[in-house]
Amino acid sequence: MLPYIDKIINEFRSCFSRQAAFHWFVITVIGLMVRSDQLGVTSIVRDLTLHPRCYETLIHFFRSSAWSLESLRLTWLQVVRKAAPLMTVGDRVVLVGDGMKQSKEGRRMPGVKKMHQESENSSKGEYIFGHLFGAVGVLVGASAKWFCLPLFMNLQDGVKTIWNWGASAPAEPKSDSHVVQMIGQGFAAAKVLGDALFLLDRYFLSVPALIRWKQEQAASGVRLDLITKAKVNTTAYEFPAAKNQAGAVRRRKVRKSSSRSFFKPGQHRFKRPR
Repeated sequence: MLPYIDKIINEFRSCFSRQAAFHWFVITVIGLMVRSDQLGVTSIVRDLTLHPRCYETLIHFFRSSAWSLESLRLTWLQVVRKAAPLMTVGDRVVLVGDGMKQSKEGRRMPGVKKMHQESENSSKGEYIFGHLFGAVGVLVGASAKWFCLPLFMNLQDGVKTIWNWGASAPAEPKSDSHVVQMIGQGFAAAKVLGDALFLLDRYFLSVPALIRWKQEQAASGVRLDLITKAKVNTTAYEFPAAKNQAGAVRRRKVRKSSSRSFFKPGQHRFKRPR
């Protein structure tokens, strides 16, 4: 297994402009693989028995300018296409996408916002404070059992202000919704892996998502078919009937109230005060 892991990790050497940054990348990946808990950088330092001073060095690694996230994502997609046993249906890979809401206790954390839970589970609160993640994976494995191999995973809501921080801020602020971003990530994976089928929940079937899908389909040149369920709130409308005369306006019907009295003759409507 170790020679296979070494071969896969060496594929990312071209993504780093400095050798030291690549060494810390290898330490981070191995630490995430063998860690016994999920406490961030602290877990990597403890499970690899690193010196306590390495904690600050690892923190600086994630903010280093010697590598970019986009280059790592592109290399990871190329490695998956070359080494992973991809599931294909009619010469198309099968992508799976979904969103996840993770509750957080800290109210001042970046990206934390109040969100509504659509789950029907009564043990979950209707509203929570937390992060909204979006993830896209590809099905791999054998015919006996398939697994979902992650390709993308990032925060997709509550981070619009963060994109404007620093010198690398985009010219136009990113304002795409969670649903639209999932469609874009599906096409980003299909550009490397080839034509694909994208399995999504019916939550992602919306007009903005279909508009983005149509734009990406025409611009990218790859075929990505969405497979989802129709929503129950879909409404169909019929065209109104043609008018009898050109320009004629239908008169408004006024319903006259009945003049029938509900009081007997000689009966007063209101009692007189004594």
